[in-house]
Amino acid sequence: MREEVAARGGGGGRGDASPVQSVDRALRILEHVADRGAAGIAEIAAELGVHRSTAFRLLATLEARRFVVRGPDGAYRLGGGALRIAGAVTARVDFAREAQLVCDEVTAELGETSNVAILVDGDAVNIAQATGSGSVAVRDQFVGQRTPAHATSSGKVLLASEGPAALERVIAEGLRRYSESTIVEPERLSDELRLVRDRGWAAALAEWQEHAHAVAVPVRDSDGAVIAALSVTAPAFRMPESELPALAATLRAHADELSRRLGHRVPPARG
Repeated sequence: MREEVAARGGGGGRGDASPVQSVDRALRILEHVADRGAAGIAEIAAELGVHRSTAFRLLATLEARRFVVRGPDGAYRLGGGALRIAGAVTARVDFAREAQLVCDEVTAELGETSNVAILVDGDAVNIAQATGSGSVAVRDQFVGQRTPAHATSSGKVLLASEGPAALERVIAEGLRRYSESTIVEPERLSDELRLVRDRGWAAALAEWQEHAHAVAVPVRDSDGAVIAALSVTAPAFRMPESELPALAATLRAHADELSRRLGHRVPPARG
């Protein structure tokens, strides 16, 4: 009861806890429900040291946002909102490790350098990488490396999945030319990204590194959103343009497996 009076600011308020105190109480509710599996309103009120009416208001807010759900027995359990956040945290913690495992698998199968990259401030940034085993292989790529989105296969996949604003920012910063094949015309880049979306994979033919070709496919999270790109890079003579669709299909199988590990339900392949 003393806590209730303090929450009213000496009796002059409306009886609701301050915003910060309310956040603290809401988090304590989630922790308590997570620890117990389920809890009734009387138990929760006792745990917080507040009146049932205060506990009910907090629970009603959490229920409206689906952080808790009330069962037929009147007990509250964690809802989809809390589980979604927990899943996102777990996915991020495991993402780099799972991405590295997939890169190792791709390179073991194809013998070429593979990467998983994410989009950061308009660049594709490698978060996992495995170096090709051939005597002539692309070896100057590394984890943490930033590569230009408009000139790389991974960057094109990531840009293609973003809204127009992301493309506009990249164009505004200037489409730098890295080779004679680099796409530096905004309209042509826009057309290229449309093609990427239509066919589901991207290619870079000596556009960033001369004499090196690359192909990439998207990686999706539990909600189906593109969060990364899986790519393979090789000397141009070992990756002719005619073989890119087949390589993309091989990468797609590995990317789908990584997406599954992140909670994405990949539709079954059509016969």
